[in-house]
Amino acid sequence: MLVVGAVAIAAVARRWNLPSPLVLVVAGLALSFVPAIPNIELNPDIVLFGVLPPLLFNASLDSSYLNLRANIRPVALLSIGLVLFTTVVVGVVAYLVMGPELGWPVALVLGAVVSPPDAVATTAIARNLKLPRRSLTILGGESLLNDATALTVYRIALIAAVGDGFSIWHGIGLFAEAVGVGVAVGLVLGVIGSWFLCRLSDSLVEVAIFLLLPFGAYALAEQFHGSGVLAVVTAGILIGRKMPKMHYATRLQGSSVTATVDFVLETLVFGLIGLQLPSVISSLHDRSAGQVTLLVVAVTLAVLLARIVWMFPATYGPRWVSRTIREREPAPSRALIGVLAWAGMRGVVTLAAAYALPLTMTDGRPLAGRDLVLLCSFVVVLATLLLQGLTLPWLIRRVRLPFDEDQADALAEAQAAQQAAQAAVERLEEIADAELPDSAPVVSELRTSAESRANAAWERLGPQDETRLETPSELYRRLRRSMLHEERTVYIHERDTGRIDDEVLRRVQRELDLEEAMLDR
Repeated sequence: MLVVGAVAIAAVARRWNLPSPLVLVVAGLALSFVPAIPNIELNPDIVLFGVLPPLLFNASLDSSYLNLRANIRPVALLSIGLVLFTTVVVGVVAYLVMGPELGWPVALVLGAVVSPPDAVATTAIARNLKLPRRSLTILGGESLLNDATALTVYRIALIAAVGDGFSIWHGIGLFAEAVGVGVAVGLVLGVIGSWFLCRLSDSLVEVAIFLLLPFGAYALAEQFHGSGVLAVVTAGILIGRKMPKMHYATRLQGSSVTATVDFVLETLVFGLIGLQLPSVISSLHDRSAGQVTLLVVAVTLAVLLARIVWMFPATYGPRWVSRTIREREPAPSRALIGVLAWAGMRGVVTLAAAYALPLTMTDGRPLAGRDLVLLCSFVVVLATLLLQGLTLPWLIRRVRLPFDEDQADALAEAQAAQQAAQAAVERLEEIADAELPDSAPVVSELRTSAESRANAAWERLGPQDETRLETPSELYRRLRRSMLHEERTVYIHERDTGRIDDEVLRRVQRELDLEEAMLDR
C-alpha cells in the first residue's frame, strides 16, 4: 500500500510539475498524524542493502568518467574533506549542548550520521535544475562517494560508543580497509561484468545482470569489511564507461528498466521519510523539552553552516596555493559556489544509519543518546529537504548563473555528426562499389538519410532563416508523426475486423514505435 500510494502521489506531483520528492515527504508527514495509519519504522537493512545499491549503481552508470576524473580534487574535498569536517563540527556542537549526557563517541556518531548529503535526494532534486555541467558533476560525484566516507566514520565512532575499544590507528586502519576492499571489489566485478555485457547479445540476460550486480557488489564488499558504496559506484562507473560498446537492445531496455526502478524506489524512500515521525517521537525518553529543542536547532544550523563555511575555502584555497590550478581552471563565481553550498540535502541514508544504532552497549547497558541521534537525524533530513529543496530552484533563478553549454553542446554535436555522416557515406560507397554495383537507388536513399541526420544536428544550433517557424527536420518529424498515427489507426482497424492477427499488430506496432522514438530525439 505504501508503494502504491507513493507512486500515485508522485504521479500527481509530476502531472502538476511539482517536486515529487518534497511532495512525498510532506504527504508522509501528514499521513503520520492519521490514527488509522500503522507505525512504519524504517528498517536500515532494507535501505542499505535493498534500496541504496540499485540507486547508486544507476546513478553511477549515468555519470561521466572523464568529467569525474577531471574534477577529482573538488569531488574529494567534498566527499571526504567536508564529511569529516561536518562530523567534527556537529560532534563538538552536540557535546557542548548536551555534555556528558551524550558523550564524545555518541556525539561523533551523530556527526557522522548527518554529515553526508544523500545521493537519492541530490539526484532527484538536482536533475531538473539548470546548473553548469561541471557543477552537476561535482554534486553527483560528491553524492556518490560521500556515503562511503560517512558510513566508514560512523562505524569507527560506533566502535568507541558501544565500548569495543578504539584507537586512532585502529580507526585509520578500518578506513583504509573499507576503501581498499570496496574499490577492489568494484573493480573486479566491474571488469567481469563489462566483459560479459560487451560480448552477450541477449538483452534480457544483460538487463538481469544490471539488476543483480549492484546487490552482489554491495554484499560482497560488506562481507569482507569493505565499503559497499564504493564497490557499487566503482563497478557502475566502469560498466557505464563500456555502455557504448554494448548491444543496442541492452541500452534501450536497460535504460527503461533502470529508470522505472529508480522511480519506484525513490518514491518509496521519500514516502518513508515522512512516515518516521511517530517512531521518532516514541523513541524519546523523558528529557527536557528546552534542551532537546536547543540540541535539534544547534545541530541543524551546524549542518547547514558547516557546508557553507567549508565550500569557499575548499574552492578558492587550492587556487591561491597552486598556480597550475589557476591557469588550468576558470575561477568559479561566488554565486555558483553559494548555490553548491546550499545543495546539501540529507535523506534516507542518514535515517537508516540512525536506526541502525544498537539499543545497548557491549556490556549490556543502554546506549545513551540513541533517541537524540534519531531525533536530530530526522529533523536534519526534513529541514534540508524542505528548506533547501524548496528554495534551491529560487536561488538559482535569483543569482542568474551564466549558462551557455547548450549552444556549445549543439555545435560539438553538429561537428561530430558531420564527421560521422561523412565516414558512414564513405563506407557505404566502398561496400556498394565492391559488392553491390547495381544498387544505386538504395545507396542514394542511405546517403540521404545520413546527410539528413547531420543536417538535423546543425539545425539544433538555431534556424538560419529567422522568419521560418520550423526547420526542415522539425517539419519532417511533425508530418511523419501524423503519418504514423494514420498507419496505426489502419492496423488497429484491420485487427478489430479480424483481417490481421494480434501478433501481426504487435510486430508492426513495435516497428512504428521505434520509428516514433527516433523522431522524439
